[in-house]
Amino acid sequence: MGDRRKRALRLQFGGKLRLELHGAKISSDAGLLPFRELDEAFRLTETASVMFSDSRPGKNTQHTLLAMLRQAVYGRLAGYEDVNDAERLRVDPAMRRVVGGRANTKEAASTSEMSRFETQWLSSR
Repeated sequence: MGDRRKRALRLQFGGKLRLELHGAKISSDAGLLPFRELDEAFRLTETASVMFSDSRPGKNTQHTLLAMLRQAVYGRLAGYEDVNDAERLRVDPAMRRVVGGRANTKEAASTSEMSRFETQWLSSR
């Protein structure tokens, strides 16, 4: 019984994401990845985002409301109290991956974008 080996836990949603140590590319938020997988399995943030009706005018919207909701939720889950850290987190590899959408290939939302989102959408709920 003692000689059975346990399999490593593998994340299913992030096949392109590899967890390695490379000095400048370090993320202290890699612990969010299992939470994002749980979110994906139960569609938690996706279900919550249907409460928001995107009435932003024009086509100059960089991020979906779902992506910004995820950035807000996962930022708090990682221990960031407010949007002041959004500028640094927008380029963080783990945060970009858990936010999804445009953040996968570009950057997550900036401090000003997150501030507007939280003021307009989250404070009115």
